[in-house]
Amino acid sequence: MAEVHAVKSLDAIKLIGHLLEIRCSKQMSDIWCIGLNLALRISDLLSVKFSDIENDRLVLRESKTGKVANIVLNKKALEVIKRIRTEHPDHVYIFQSYRNRQSISKPPMPLSRRSVTKAFFMIGEEMKISLGTHSMRKTRGYHLYQNTKDIARVMKMLRHSSEGVTLRYIGITQDEIDKDFVDLEI
Repeated sequence: MAEVHAVKSLDAIKLIGHLLEIRCSKQMSDIWCIGLNLALRISDLLSVKFSDIENDRLVLRESKTGKVANIVLNKKALEVIKRIRTEHPDHVYIFQSYRNRQSISKPPMPLSRRSVTKAFFMIGEEMKISLGTHSMRKTRGYHLYQNTKDIARVMKMLRHSSEGVTLRYIGITQDEIDKDFVDLEI
């Protein structure tokens, strides 16, 4: 599997959301939007239930690490989640699979990671960028770092335990760090 990257251009971030909506579905565009705003791994993002949200806060245990993610939902995430809830009041999952409609006896299931991966890959190929499901999390981390230059804050948001891992994860290269030293003269 090819390594995916953070999307560093704000225009590209908007274009990806737009292309996902027109080429795939509104649901894929919503996944991109919510994923950018929550910085969760795709498996955790797809498993979010409406019942996991209380008082504009999402609380869930991450499947990979077992750590608790306690995330206050920003205005954009809340708007999308409320719209989805209004459009699909009977859904259990925010990103519920529509295939379950075919079988009344089966319990609701979230959308599959595979379908999201396929949609993101297709848009990435169209835009000639390395785009995948981890791009949402990496993109949020990258832009938080660019806005704050506070790697500890980014680590905490991503629930990482090493600065080196976080810098590599969000795509901060040695060249960018060197540029910061050259650009900032005191």
